Amino acid sequence: MNQPNKKMELLGSAPIPKALLALGLPTMIGMLINALYNLVDTYFVGGLGTDQMGAITVAFPLGQVVVGLGLLFGNGAAAYLSRLLGRGDKDTANKVASTAVYSSVLIGAIVIIGSVIFLKPILKQLGAIESIMPYAMTYTAIYITFSLFNVFNVTMNNIVSSEGAAKTAMCALMSGALLNVILDPVFIYVLNFGVAGAAIATAISQIISTVVYLFYIFRKKSVFSFRIKDCCFSKEIMSEILKIGIPTLLFQILTSLSIAMINSAAKEYGSSALAAMGPVTKIMTVGTLKGFQPIAGFSYGAKKYDRLHEAIKTSILWSTIFCVIFGLAAVIFSEGIVSLFTKGDMEMIRVGQIALRANGLSFMLFGFYTVYSFLFLVMGKATEGCILGACRQGICFVPVILILPGLLGLNGILYAQPIADVLSAVVTVFMAVHLHKELATEKIRIVTMDVGHSVS
Repeated sequence: MNQPNKKMELLGSAPIPKALLALGLPTMIGMLINALYNLVDTYFVGGLGTDQMGAITVAFPLGQVVVGLGLLFGNGAAAYLSRLLGRGDKDTANKVASTAVYSSVLIGAIVIIGSVIFLKPILKQLGAIESIMPYAMTYTAIYITFSLFNVFNVTMNNIVSSEGAAKTAMCALMSGALLNVILDPVFIYVLNFGVAGAAIATAISQIISTVVYLFYIFRKKSVFSFRIKDCCFSKEIMSEILKIGIPTLLFQILTSLSIAMINSAAKEYGSSALAAMGPVTKIMTVGTLKGFQPIAGFSYGAKKYDRLHEAIKTSILWSTIFCVIFGLAAVIFSEGIVSLFTKGDMEMIRVGQIALRANGLSFMLFGFYTVYSFLFLVMGKATEGCILGACRQGICFVPVILILPGLLGLNGILYAQPIADVLSAVVTVFMAVHLHKELATEKIRIVTMDVGHSVS
């Protein structure tokens, strides 16, 4: 059996636990490695000082927005691609994949150029105070310029995962992340480049991940061809990509906005408080069982509702177990974890410890919330997906971060995200109940139609 057929069998007929392990475990490992990717710079820069740590903390939201462009086209296409493959429409799927890749690179280049031109005012809005600004300018100018490779990588990560090639996505992330671990201390300390060295190491690592994906494309391992001539900007294709991609980009912008609002509020309490939020934010960006997405999209497109229901149930169980374990580890080892990112700034450790404990407790709800956030999007329910996705760091978070610091001071900042997480989980319960009623009705309708056809 050739490679594409194996992928289709995995998505459409393999037992759910087997399919989730095959697709979810490599993706999970890849996302854990990607979280390490984000933390490596933070760890090594922490040895340079509090202001340098603050510099990469304020740069992080801008990087998230740029990555959001990859998610705009990558995640938007992936949701559609899973459904197309479920229907057996490979010709349209090939056009969608090609359109997404080339569009993301073009739009990414335009946004990156604009960001570099207006870099200083952007960093100021993101919370960079005077002592941090020189380091922030140095780091971010390099980091953002080479983020074009990351836009391509994020787009490809989603598309490759949608066709069931999770191992390839994991290898691409792993190769870049491990190289970053090696290069960071070399460029920062051995070559004495400081924060610029951290950015250079990250840039080289992203380029290596890009090479892995290009190798995958040119060796024709993919279901898709990724040819420029296959790009198609028809109303149908673009609307399907953007109706999921725009909410995904919105979620990413809201993530950046929430981080920027936390940084802006924290800077009033000094550089130590601001620097403390950097490692906490990055530690909590660890993903959940993303292998669920292609299976759910494929099953929904093929109208296999029993399989979809089993995928939902198993994904919630597994991702919740992971989130509970991770959350408890963050709570129990909070002081030791935060201490890794500073040379001995006790105020930074104190603030970071409180924030990490609170976020660790609320992270236990993250798996349940994330499964349904993904589910609405892969089913093409953009409105519901947009509302739910915007809850955690938008609808629920913004009022909390605007009100709570005025009542509780610094603690209001540290507890803002955990409170928003709890509120988002409550919203998810109500939306999940409604969705399952809708799926049950649709299943009955399909069964009734099949019975009617059999009788006739």
